Amino acid sequence: MSYIDLRGHQVWSVIHENNGEPVLLMHGGLSSTEDWDFTVLPAIASDYHVYSYDRSAHGRTKIRDGYFHFDFQTDEAIAYIEDVIKGPTHLIGWSDGGIISLLLALKRPDLVKSIIAIGTNYNHDSGLSFNLSTVQVPDEDKALFAERSGQDPELLVDIVTKAFQVWATEPNMTLEQLSKIEVPVLILAGDDEPFGSAHTFEMYEAFPNGRLAVLPGASHYVVKEQAELMQSVIRDFYTKPEFPITKYPNRRKAKQQEILGNS
Repeated sequence: MSYIDLRGHQVWSVIHENNGEPVLLMHGGLSSTEDWDFTVLPAIASDYHVYSYDRSAHGRTKIRDGYFHFDFQTDEAIAYIEDVIKGPTHLIGWSDGGIISLLLALKRPDLVKSIIAIGTNYNHDSGLSFNLSTVQVPDEDKALFAERSGQDPELLVDIVTKAFQVWATEPNMTLEQLSKIEVPVLILAGDDEPFGSAHTFEMYEAFPNGRLAVLPGASHYVVKEQAELMQSVIRDFYTKPEFPITKYPNRRKAKQQEILGNS
């Protein structure tokens, strides 16, 4: 764990032991690497080379101009993969991290091996139930922000305000765009996410090689509320990344017939 110079900006980076193919963990918005890594690591640490970093204005990484727009964060992720991982990687993203993973696959498909998007929406018009009009930042959040980043605690109010502004207008992906992502994709969600369930299902159905896991009794914090079940689903996905061949295919029927006909 250390700061690295990522094209002129000091970014907090965590690199685990090399046990296989690279996996990049992407934390959620207004979150950080250390807020969720521990919930995912049991599923992947022993078989993969795990990387993670705090995005600009998150966790231990300081702000910089343009930091909260998704196009900026996507370019930052591309820079990290190119300069640190130095090759295609599996992506696991929670919330905003899932959005960035999808955008990265659209912009640079050559850098992506697979995607697990957890609690993710592909478009801001998703029935989001968050109140984005009122910014309230508890003092304990300000104190933790200052402790981690060494910045003025009141700066967190500005960061949250900008985040809410972005979430009201971004992301803007379409189902047609998602249909161009050819790598294996797992959409993983709680059964009580802050956006409509139909949004999650139509997103999953858009991917040529998509999987869907809706975990019961969980909200947007599914990564903590159903950590062990989530880890089991992640292990299963990585064990069988190939296109699923099932006994009674419906949405996958045409693709399955194509695969079996060519085998």
